[in-house]
Amino acid sequence: MNISTLFITRPIATTLLAIGLSVIGVIAYALLPIAGVPQVDIHPITILSTLPSSGVGAFLALMLLHYDFSLIALIGVILLVGIVKKNAIMMIDFALDGERRRNLTPEDAIYEAALLRFRPIMMTTMAALLGGLPLALGTGAGSELRRPLGIAIVGGLLVSQVLTLYTTPVVYIYMSKLGDLIHRIWRRRSTVGMETISSSPGAKKRAAE
Repeated sequence: MNISTLFITRPIATTLLAIGLSVIGVIAYALLPIAGVPQVDIHPITILSTLPSSGVGAFLALMLLHYDFSLIALIGVILLVGIVKKNAIMMIDFALDGERRRNLTPEDAIYEAALLRFRPIMMTTMAALLGGLPLALGTGAGSELRRPLGIAIVGGLLVSQVLTLYTTPVVYIYMSKLGDLIHRIWRRRSTVGMETISSSPGAKKRAAE
């Protein structure tokens, strides 16, 4: 094996390993706060469905401005995961509360949640976006290192904000229908199982005794 090839492939392998571990950490980081959302069964999928848009926005912004996807840009994507996930949790938590306390349908609940949570979502998103602009536009010493971080944050926030405000309610409605279907099938199987047990000869004998 050529020594120069060995020294080239080792840093690449280390970088790929770091990126893979970071992706696993991001997914775990995205799933941990979901435990605090009451009565969440199928909706972790709804929350996770918002995450790809942040990565897509960061990739597109870096590609358009001819920057490589480095570890610094990956830090920006991890930052985006927290912000975008928080937006979805705000809407879903409010919608679930409306379904539970006021017996709203999933369509009405998520519609009301999207309307009432729009302002706080926009406030936090704009604060993060404006905070990333100095990193993306700044000049001076070390700006080449910081600029991919700012570009990833700004691009990811712009794309994810536009997409998730439309896609999250749609995914929520379909996931609610899927959850209701799974619950009906589960209850039907449980009812059939109980009837089978109660109609068995051993159960009839015990009842007669």
